[in-house]
Amino acid sequence: MDLESNYDIAATAHFIHNHNFTRVALQFPDDLLKDSTRVVIALRKRLRSLREFDVAGSGGEKEIGLYVMADTTYGSCCIDEVGASHINADCVIHYGHTCFSPTTTLPAFFVFGKASISVADCVESISKYALTNSKPIMVLFGLEYAHSIQQIRKALLEPSMSCRYDLKSEVHFADVPTSAIFPSKDINKLDGPQELENGCSNNASADGASGTRYCVGGLTWKLPEGQSMEDYSLFWIGHDNSAFANIVLTFNACEIVRYDAPDNRMLTDLSQQRRILKRRYYLVERAKDANIVGILVGTLGVAGYLHIINQMMELITRAGKKAYTLVMGKPNPAKLANFPECDIFVYVSCAQTALLDSKEYLSPVITPFEATIAFSRGSQWTGAYAMDFGDLINNTPLEVGKQKEARFSFLQGGYVEDLEDQENVEEEREELALVNATEKALQLRDKCNSLVKGDARSGAEFFANRSYQGLNMPNDNNSPEPYVIGRRGRAAGYEDENDNH
Repeated sequence: MDLESNYDIAATAHFIHNHNFTRVALQFPDDLLKDSTRVVIALRKRLRSLREFDVAGSGGEKEIGLYVMADTTYGSCCIDEVGASHINADCVIHYGHTCFSPTTTLPAFFVFGKASISVADCVESISKYALTNSKPIMVLFGLEYAHSIQQIRKALLEPSMSCRYDLKSEVHFADVPTSAIFPSKDINKLDGPQELENGCSNNASADGASGTRYCVGGLTWKLPEGQSMEDYSLFWIGHDNSAFANIVLTFNACEIVRYDAPDNRMLTDLSQQRRILKRRYYLVERAKDANIVGILVGTLGVAGYLHIINQMMELITRAGKKAYTLVMGKPNPAKLANFPECDIFVYVSCAQTALLDSKEYLSPVITPFEATIAFSRGSQWTGAYAMDFGDLINNTPLEVGKQKEARFSFLQGGYVEDLEDQENVEEEREELALVNATEKALQLRDKCNSLVKGDARSGAEFFANRSYQGLNMPNDNNSPEPYVIGRRGRAAGYEDENDNH
């Protein structure tokens, strides 16, 4: 496929031109950065032709600056508003895979790309699946295949296909209503497609008909009133990536199959993906026994991230635990190992980067939804799962009791008492502990030389209990010591060593 079509040069130029943007940031992932120069050249040429058409009647011309961005601090699927602000950009053009998360300050235009797919083979796979399925089928897809969905839908409705397959179930398709989003002004409108350019609502379609509208990762679809997603089977077209994991966890009660476009085959065994849900439930139980919680800031651009951080801070504090906010870009085991006092980490990021496989980490990493279940007293996990933290902002948090009461810990195998509210009790203790905490141990190890973690209730208490004193000078003698002449020569044989050969 040629460059103009694959990168939607014409549509991108019209978006920039129609909104009179003069400083435009072009965000590329690492795998597409090789095409950035050719994209800029083609985009400049198309913008120049649009300007010349307008200048003929107006008599003026304005220069449009195009700035290429790469190496994003956080996930490349999110809009890098921090990087764009360094050049005072008016908007961001995002290329490649995206999570379609709402932005905070800047409008954005998405170029999904156009992955190749065999339309005939895909239609045949959908038909065969619908032939043996009694439930209606909802077809979802990766955004890189959005360009072929209309062809697939049309081919599926052809009379020749209808005569060949006597389908037992209806087939419905999700839509991509727009490729542009604008920053949300209302914090209560983060869980639906209100930020999309077409302004569709969450509970009603454009024609006013009642029903439930879903919006996940840029895909939107509407179910008739009285129906839920459990009444449908899902057919996913695309790769086994973070977008598909989002669908599997969000609609874990539905039967799901995946069509692998590069290999032209349909996969029905998703046991590996569903096993993730069991792992997440285990991490929730781990979080309940935590005393010190680290809140990892995984985005600075998704709308509402400051609100959910404050909400998590309040939730953790009211549960009698200590919370610390950490900003470190993309997390990895080495970075988080610098904070061994944290028993658990809550990762605030977009829906498609929220799940971290924390098996190699010193402490597990959970999502804000899992933290809400773990730190809300009396809460029960019904099996429903929310990947987008925007869904949590609008929900009223469960009451978190401040009284001290016992609960059963599945990991410890008995009843334990949660800590009392530390908001006022720990302040005085922390001040004294920080003054006296001169030890800075790297790790605590038991007799078997295995890494262990104490039961400290705050970071200051953890540091105060460390045994390594580092390079601190003894308090009784502060006078400088005279210098000593060291060895001379090479390590193979210093001058003061005897020659034994």
